[in-house]
Amino acid sequence: MRCSGQYQRLRQYWRCQRAQTVICALSLLLVCVLSACAFLLPTALLWPLAVINGLLVIHGLLRRASIWGLIKLAMVQLGITLSLYLLLYGSSQLTQGALVVARIMLATIPGWWLCITAAPERIGAVLSGFLPTKWAFVVAASLHLLPYMANEIREIYQIQCLRGARITPKALRHPKNWSELVYCVLFPVLIQLLKLSRQMAIAAQTRHFGVSAQPTHWHSPRDNYD
Repeated sequence: MRCSGQYQRLRQYWRCQRAQTVICALSLLLVCVLSACAFLLPTALLWPLAVINGLLVIHGLLRRASIWGLIKLAMVQLGITLSLYLLLYGSSQLTQGALVVARIMLATIPGWWLCITAAPERIGAVLSGFLPTKWAFVVAASLHLLPYMANEIREIYQIQCLRGARITPKALRHPKNWSELVYCVLFPVLIQLLKLSRQMAIAAQTRHFGVSAQPTHWHSPRDNYD
């Protein structure tokens, strides 16, 4: 009886794992469709898409996700795009510039939602069904490291500001300071990415990644209960 109970619990666990993987695959398909529609749909049909994206944002907020990253991205995109449209076409085309930013954000929100609702290892398991295993591993690892790299960029930016670099929002209004942003922030971030990718490659090689023809996928317990 004891062995039978353990067998039933094991079957139920793997049934739940398969169900979670199917849900992740459907979520990935939904994200691809919504992101493509953001660029392909005519302007008149963007409102229904905006409503769907709004529901995704609400769902993400209910899962205690932070939306400040999206807001900052929208503000930066809006400022840069409208400035370029104003310089190139004048004030008559500012509406088109705002529409371009709106399409970019409508394409970005589904990916933000997917990163919140699906664990990276689960996404890797889905992608390995139609991508080479190494490519799926790279995508899953990249998604897993996005929060870490966001913190690294924030820390590098704050340290460079404390050192007196002219990369504050006020200073970046002048194009002559943009080059300082490149070698004070972007170059250190690029170096950090190269170091991190090497560490990941060594870790994967140490664990004999790619040796087995049928690799397994570790599913964190958190993505069953989040």
